[in-house]
Amino acid sequence: MLPATMVPGGLSETKSATPEVQHIVDQVKAEFERRENRTFDIFQAIVYRAQVVAGINYFIKVQISDSYTGYAHLRVFEALPQKKQGPSLVSYQTGKTRDDPLDYF
Repeated sequence: MLPATMVPGGLSETKSATPEVQHIVDQVKAEFERRENRTFDIFQAIVYRAQVVAGINYFIKVQISDSYTGYAHLRVFEALPQKKQGPSLVSYQTGKTRDDPLDYF
């Protein structure tokens, strides 16, 4: 059963990151660093939105540095549990600020 705030195909409201969301972020950090060709000392999930599809798309705002534009928006797909796959980094946007809205991309 889906939470009342989640409509299949639609994005949930923006929520504060949970330990579970941080765990998802931790699992895709290496892929993000590989794509960016650098490492990050800070990789902290701030807020997230979710979209139920054939699994869940997570849109997660992550702090990656102390600068004003030190945030990235990650789109991470987590397959249904029976698929036995970890989360995968689908796409991301860098140069974001703490105040930028977290929207579908």
